[in-house]
Amino acid sequence: MVSFLKKFTKDPTKLKENQQLLFLKRLNRLLDHGYSFTDALEVIKWDRQFEQVAEIIRLELTKGKYMDEAFKTAGFHATVVSYIYFVRINGDVLTSMNKCIQMFEHRLNSFEKFKRVIRYPVILFGFFMVLLLFLKFFVLPAFAEMFQSSDASTRSIVISINIINVLGTLFICIVVLVTIAMIFWKFIKDNIAIEQQVLIYEKLPVFRHILRLQMSYYFATHMSMFLKTGMSLKNVITHMAGQKEIPLLAYYAERMQSQLQQGFYITHLLEQMTFLESQFTSIFDNNNNIADLQQDLTAYAEFLQEIMESKMMRMITLIQPIFFTALACCIIFIYLTLMWPMFQLINTI
Repeated sequence: MVSFLKKFTKDPTKLKENQQLLFLKRLNRLLDHGYSFTDALEVIKWDRQFEQVAEIIRLELTKGKYMDEAFKTAGFHATVVSYIYFVRINGDVLTSMNKCIQMFEHRLNSFEKFKRVIRYPVILFGFFMVLLLFLKFFVLPAFAEMFQSSDASTRSIVISINIINVLGTLFICIVVLVTIAMIFWKFIKDNIAIEQQVLIYEKLPVFRHILRLQMSYYFATHMSMFLKTGMSLKNVITHMAGQKEIPLLAYYAERMQSQLQQGFYITHLLEQMTFLESQFTSIFDNNNNIADLQQDLTAYAEFLQEIMESKMMRMITLIQPIFFTALACCIIFIYLTLMWPMFQLINTI
């Protein structure tokens, strides 16, 4: 019960995602101006909204914790922590911070656009639900009483009531089931083995495609940044398995690590990864040189980022037209359902 409540209780010291981005930008700017990391945190504490978080990070670092562990303790998003993890390996705070800010800002901008687009459909859907309830409890009973003198109209009213009841019940059930499913998944996700999570993700058509692009981007970015330090491919995979902020990426890295020890070549392993693009196979086949591989992976990561942004914008632009069309069809259907008894009554005159 305590762990359940923690998932839905807001931590007063935890920053919102837009505040986290602002914190990272200020920290990066101060580091770029020559401040040490500790001095930069002290300057950031001048802003009261960041005082507690900056102090938490400073205290964690004085305890000997890694920088990514300090940011995790301070409540930063998993995406931020996963990029700060690179500092452990390359010691380059500015490069890791710049990459982190770029990715996190892109994520927040996409989410803000999505919220702006979905806001009006959600409001209209709420009004539509109220309309259905009003029709069910007030309008249709009045219609039934008005047309009770006509048997044909009474039968039509009963049919209309049943249709609107089914439609209203269907919408309510969809909303309730989706809400329960989201809460239930949030609660049990950490208790499900990653292998089972992969099987569930594979059965979700739209989400499966989005996750495939996202994981491919993470894989290309992480591997290229590690290779940039001059590591061997084997050590890169070991470090990718060591980060736990992106569980699916760590799971794939662990599988690669295990199978590489058994003598399998990496292109054979990549073909087995459901949520990695097939293009990786040709990238690794065509590059035996680490420098060339790192360059191609960096270019491919930028290419994937453009694809994700393009697909996200396409999805966002389609949400409103599809929703408004569906809602209009439902309203027209309800209108015709209400008018049908009147037509039946007119035909009997």
